[in-house]
Amino acid sequence: MQNTFNSRRFAARLGASLLPAVKAFGLVGVLLLSQLAPAMAAANNRLEEMTWTEVRDRVASGSTTILIPIGGTEQNGLHMVLGKHNVRVRVLADEIAKHLGNALVAPVMAYVPEGSISPPVAHMRYAGTVSISDAAFESMLESTARSFKQHGFRDVVFLGDHGSYQKNEEKVAQRLNREWAKDPSCRVHALLDYYRVTQTTYVAALRAKGFSEGEIGLHAGLADTSLALAVDPALVRKDAMTNASSADKALGVSGDPRKATAELGQIGVQQIIQTSVAAIVGFTRSKRDSGK
Repeated sequence: MQNTFNSRRFAARLGASLLPAVKAFGLVGVLLLSQLAPAMAAANNRLEEMTWTEVRDRVASGSTTILIPIGGTEQNGLHMVLGKHNVRVRVLADEIAKHLGNALVAPVMAYVPEGSISPPVAHMRYAGTVSISDAAFESMLESTARSFKQHGFRDVVFLGDHGSYQKNEEKVAQRLNREWAKDPSCRVHALLDYYRVTQTTYVAALRAKGFSEGEIGLHAGLADTSLALAVDPALVRKDAMTNASSADKALGVSGDPRKATAELGQIGVQQIIQTSVAAIVGFTRSKRDSGK
């Protein structure tokens, strides 16, 4: 993410810069790096980059919130890669976890409902899109939540970066919370505001800057493309973006991405992070105050 501290990149660069010292000072240098290693590892909140004992110990020390980033593999016009949602939700989940201080981040769910496969509808009309059924998706969400409850997490949070499956997240959360009503050890939260802010306050902020609804768009337009540029410029083919227009709806675009910038995207990025952190802090505090 532009203008955002990246702890893993910093750790890697720091380690590389200390290699000459290791060579020069031998054992002393090795001891120096060995002392720094735990601090570098502690900055990482990604579950898949930890050992099972590191996860166990983080939970035992109070990291009892697990964020489940949900992306999708779908067409995004001629100018954005198929994995836009997966990269975006992973980066934003990392930032949300960093702000919370007591959360870990699960692996990204990259396979989601994208429409009928045969005959193909919606995004499935474009090469590379992957779709699964609503039932398969909900089963995956449910089993994932049950797994984290088993491991001692007290709050399971669905972060959905795509609009089409928000209702599925909510349905699974409600079903599990009903089942666990007499067991207050864990609750599931479908954090719909994570996605909703991109359709409301972010759009309002772009309109306030003079952009039209036609430019902002609903998919792969100015808003969507700006968010991608803010998270990782490599997601966008800038030459193709320059030549795109709202006339490209037949090619998978709703909106006009030509004026998209990382700076505009940062507005949405900060709104997503702040809104999500406030919501998670709110429901975890409410749960704690109620004694559950």
